[in-house]
Amino acid sequence: MIKEITLSNIHKDLGAKMVPFAGYNMPVSYEGVNLEHKTVRENIGVFDVSHMGEFLVLGPNALELIQKVTSNDASKLLDNQAQYSCFPNATGGIVDDLIVYRINNEKWLLVVNASNIQKDWDWINSQNEIGAELKNISEDYSLLAIQGPKAVQAMQSLTSIDLSAIKFYHFQIADFAGIENIIISATGYTGSGGFEIYCKNNDAKQIWEEVIKAGSNFGIKPIGLAARDTLRLEMGYCLYGNDINDSTSPIEAGLGWITKFSKKFTNSENLLRQKEHGTQRRLVAFVLDERGIPRQGYAIVDNQGTKIGEVTSGTMAPSLSKGIGMGYVPNDLKSIGTKIYIQIRKKLMPATIVKLPFYKGI
Repeated sequence: MIKEITLSNIHKDLGAKMVPFAGYNMPVSYEGVNLEHKTVRENIGVFDVSHMGEFLVLGPNALELIQKVTSNDASKLLDNQAQYSCFPNATGGIVDDLIVYRINNEKWLLVVNASNIQKDWDWINSQNEIGAELKNISEDYSLLAIQGPKAVQAMQSLTSIDLSAIKFYHFQIADFAGIENIIISATGYTGSGGFEIYCKNNDAKQIWEEVIKAGSNFGIKPIGLAARDTLRLEMGYCLYGNDINDSTSPIEAGLGWITKFSKKFTNSENLLRQKEHGTQRRLVAFVLDERGIPRQGYAIVDNQGTKIGEVTSGTMAPSLSKGIGMGYVPNDLKSIGTKIYIQIRKKLMPATIVKLPFYKGI
């Protein structure tokens, strides 16, 4: 049974192409990926990403549970700060990646991927032997991502707080679009600045309409999930199910920076060994040397024509007009500048391993 997000009819009225995604009927595009991508890079766009999951972790044992189940060190967070992290599983892989928000020491918000809501909920409950209070509020909340370099200027009239003062991976709980107690978060997934707005479903329509109105002089447009994917890939951000999954470790995925061994967490001993001794493969980023589009699942081969991996994410980058992608290769081939080949139909396309992000516009 495909679920509908609160603003589904608004997106249909706007002419969105709706597709099933992670169990929800979601707007994948309105005017086309390249136009929508350009809108976010240059002006301002608004995504409805209300399919994402939200869990509250409450009470005096909240931090202890979060420290146990996540790879990053949440004890470093102050109120109104957020952190990218992941749930390691017991076998070396990743249950999900997520964002941890510290509202206060006894109230935390975890934002997880839509496709993993039930899996994550089951996982965190199975680990909760210490009596933290857990609430799954995913069905009650909507989430709008207002992204682009004009977001601060366009949205400032909708709130009494100074939006320009919210640093990256910080948030405020304030009035927005006439509604009180809205989470305004600067934890974007596009690399072009902006905010995420967490609100109750009942308030989503009013907020959407006010956002569109406030952004009308700045060229705001609704943006679909297809452009969200090209935007995140240009930044080299991992997508769960593509670049990371139950069998990819955070170390081999290049997520050592969110894997902190200043504490013990699920499978931390094995992951520490990986960090100290290396892994057999690593996630790398590459750019095609010739014109072509690498797609998920395409084979990666070496200069002998031997398959060494496969593309986990790939696209024609709208901001760069080049084919870009990510994939796992043997550890000895991970260095920047290494030549690899992508099999596109019957042709082997040369590619070069590069440093992330692909897009360096900000």
